[in-house]
Amino acid sequence: MAALLHRIGRWSARHHWSVVVAWLLVIAVAGTGAVVLGKPLGNDFTIPGSRFQEVLDELEREIPEASGVIGTVTFSTEDGFTEDQRAAVADVTEEWSAIDGVIEATDPFEVQAQLDGTGEQLAQGREAIEAGRAELEAGRAELAAGQEQVDAGRAEAEAGAAELDAAQAQLDEQAAQLEAGRAMMPAEQIAAAEQQLAAGQAQVDAGRAELAAGNAQLDAAQAEIDTGLGRLEQGEADLTAGEAELDQGERLAALTDGVRQVSENGTVAMAQIRFDAVGGGTLPAEVTEAVQEIGADLEGTGVEVDYSTEVVSDVSSVMGPGEAIGLVIAAIVLLVMLGSLLAAGLPLLVAAVGVAVGIGGALALSAVVEMTSVTPALALMLGLAVGIDYSLFILNRHRIQLSGGMARTDSIALATGTAGNAVTFAGMTVVIALAALTVTGIPFLAVMGLVAAATVVVAVLAAITLTPALLSLLGERVLPRRRRGAARAAGERRAARAAHPAGAATAEPTGSRRESRPSRSWGAVVQRYPWLAIVGVVVLAGVLASPVQQLRLGLPDGSAEPADSTAYRTYDLIRDNFGAGANGPLIVVATPDEVPADDAAVTTVQLDVAEDLAGVEGVEYVVPFGVSEDRSTLAFQLVPAEGPSTESTVDLVHRLDDAAPVIGEARGATLGLTGQTVANIDISERLADALPVYLAVVIGLSLVLLLLVFRSIWVPLLATAGFLLSLAAAFGGIVATYQLGIGSGIFGVHEPGPILSFLPIILIGVLFGLAMDYQVFLVSAIRESYVHGENVRAAVVSGFDHSARVVTAAAIIMVSVFGGFIFAELTMIRPIGFGLALGVLVDAFLVRMTLTPAVLSLLGERAWWLPRWLDRALPDVDVEGAKLERSLGIDDGEQPHAVAQPAPVR
Repeated sequence: MAALLHRIGRWSARHHWSVVVAWLLVIAVAGTGAVVLGKPLGNDFTIPGSRFQEVLDELEREIPEASGVIGTVTFSTEDGFTEDQRAAVADVTEEWSAIDGVIEATDPFEVQAQLDGTGEQLAQGREAIEAGRAELEAGRAELAAGQEQVDAGRAEAEAGAAELDAAQAQLDEQAAQLEAGRAMMPAEQIAAAEQQLAAGQAQVDAGRAELAAGNAQLDAAQAEIDTGLGRLEQGEADLTAGEAELDQGERLAALTDGVRQVSENGTVAMAQIRFDAVGGGTLPAEVTEAVQEIGADLEGTGVEVDYSTEVVSDVSSVMGPGEAIGLVIAAIVLLVMLGSLLAAGLPLLVAAVGVAVGIGGALALSAVVEMTSVTPALALMLGLAVGIDYSLFILNRHRIQLSGGMARTDSIALATGTAGNAVTFAGMTVVIALAALTVTGIPFLAVMGLVAAATVVVAVLAAITLTPALLSLLGERVLPRRRRGAARAAGERRAARAAHPAGAATAEPTGSRRESRPSRSWGAVVQRYPWLAIVGVVVLAGVLASPVQQLRLGLPDGSAEPADSTAYRTYDLIRDNFGAGANGPLIVVATPDEVPADDAAVTTVQLDVAEDLAGVEGVEYVVPFGVSEDRSTLAFQLVPAEGPSTESTVDLVHRLDDAAPVIGEARGATLGLTGQTVANIDISERLADALPVYLAVVIGLSLVLLLLVFRSIWVPLLATAGFLLSLAAAFGGIVATYQLGIGSGIFGVHEPGPILSFLPIILIGVLFGLAMDYQVFLVSAIRESYVHGENVRAAVVSGFDHSARVVTAAAIIMVSVFGGFIFAELTMIRPIGFGLALGVLVDAFLVRMTLTPAVLSLLGERAWWLPRWLDRALPDVDVEGAKLERSLGIDDGEQPHAVAQPAPVR
């Protein structure tokens, strides 16, 4: 590898313009791709196949309008809303509803009026039911009285009919007697009898006619009574249905008791905008801009408008004032260290090129790959830090060699083959750590890791190609003016030694001269007091790490936004006026085992399930808010008592998980939870489960790489143990500042809360890679001294002295770059920047520059012990470039620090 890099460095130095033009073309391609193909990024964290995602997918299929993104808008005034202000707000919400991409925007005053009128409507309904019941009872009594009269009339008619039948029988009997005695009776008597019979018959017939008329009247009365009874039965049914509907309304009112859209003091109103986008999806910029433009119409009316993060989330800028300040500090460090403005600008330029290509390529891929806003920000952070450092290491080696009189092109090639080799292997470690994020099985995290890894790869390529080309263009101007004459003189002496090798053999090696003078460096101090250094580092790191036991993971909500942002004002106004839980409602989706037959049955199921959900501890209220067309899916909005990122809400979700099967079995339905709050909790728990596996993979792969680099058992183990100390300290600092609020005011943390759920995995991967960078650069210098013949203790000090200055500068630069992101525009990147800055600070100065030389000094020769069988099996990667130097015929006296090479330790 060193020989290949040597050839690359020499070619790049000789063809510097070709290299520069090639990189400019690459930048142009990447930039064009980003502009043409890139799409807006968002903060959508999803895991395909997860519980919340499956429920959300079902909701999208069955009730699309209920699965859309919901943005919240608050309207506030100082003294309450006037009628004109209410009308202006109504006009704005109506205009929002007309935007293409908006399903509906609610008028808070109209909704509140409906909520306020619910109690009165229910009371009026109850009064109407009672009045109807009384009217029914009165009608029933009246009909009963009429039925009594009809029944009495019928009895009377039946008695009259019996009398008429008796009279008829008597007439018939008299007629029969008349017929029997007609022969013996005189005509006059017969005529009188017949006349009497006829009169009696007329009376009976008249009675029958009167009775028939009476029966007809009775039948008519009975028919009227029967009709009345039918109407009474229908009225009873209608009344029962109305009472059932009223009961359902009262149950629903009880469930939604406390729901408000206008605050009780009348100074704040809350509207919801339902967008035509899947829950958690990124909203088109043109839609959110249209919403804000319409909202601006309220300026001058005395109404202040604020929007939630869904509406105003702007991730277009990944570079802000904080990051710029970090770069300025890095530039100052470079200028102080290098003493040349051109030399100081070179690492910054190389890093900028690498970042431009890496992020440009990533944004171009955003057209086909789902990417979160953190992805380019993380790539920018890493690309700048490693890009500056990697270029600096090669530049520093070249400057040392150039000061020693080595020819420009030879020095560039050798620096690329030696320092560039260390840079390559250090970069490989970072890339391995980042690419290993794919083992978590979480897509957004894998994309984040791969984009950052690709940016690091570009940074390494820029360091080993563009840096040599720019060094060739700068020539001796990479040195301060005062050192250029000395460099030329050293070159003349070097040429003289090359012309007269016999005389050069008597020259005193540089390493011998340094060895003859006792070092007063920090490495020498640590070597004199190794146990004190070890104990001091462990204790200090332990103190920093102590808060880590309280680590609680989550995803940011509105409370994490800057205190002066509209998103935070919205969150705060809702929390103060409508309850913290209104900032993060949960969604419950129920699928009945049997589809309800009608709307009334649907409502009954809704209320039954909602009441059971409302009975779970920690639930403030439950609102049924959606039914599929085929009535097979029901949706509920559940508002917790506290905010979405609080521990109590996490506990509530777990209680709901336990209660869902019980409620489902009791109500004949299957229940599932979703929504952004549930998604945040599920993702956090999934990430926590993936953490141990990821840590094992990263450490395992990197141990193998370090074993190849240093050909030692103890050095990789020491590197890993030191990393764990740095990691624990970084975690502890993050928890103390961002979760517990210790020193939070200094770092702009106005409201401490849970730690970003994917931060631990990101921090492990990135910090491990960067820690191994310093391990490679520092320990490879120590090993270089050792393989050139110094004893172990002397090699520790001389290698430390040789690399400490550049490692210190590199660490300060990384801390500055990462520290700049503590005040980033994107709030999610802030704790990542803090953790990396603190981790690098601890790792570089405590672990690598204090603990490592102390332990190596105590280990002595054993530090480089390697079993013979393993030594034979491992390829020699020559990270320190010793073989390259020997192949080039460079003697020990020409090295920055070198003496005769010893035999390897076994």
